[in-house]
Amino acid sequence: MEKFEVKAQRLVALCMLGVVLFNYPVLALFNVAGTVFGIPVLYAYIFSAWSLLTACMAYIVESKA
Repeated sequence: MEKFEVKAQRLVALCMLGVVLFNYPVLALFNVAGTVFGIPVLYAYIFSAWSLLTACMAYIVESKA
């Protein structure tokens, strides 16, 4: 396969992971009355998942394979 096809497949898989991470059942797991370093757990999860997806996307786009 070409490098472009491999990157495209990885980005589609990452998009599907994002859909799963930000879908209702997973978000409901983190909707609890608690804090992480003073931040509500749900907000900390959303920011962490968003940051992880962004970092993975940057890695895929910048990689040579």
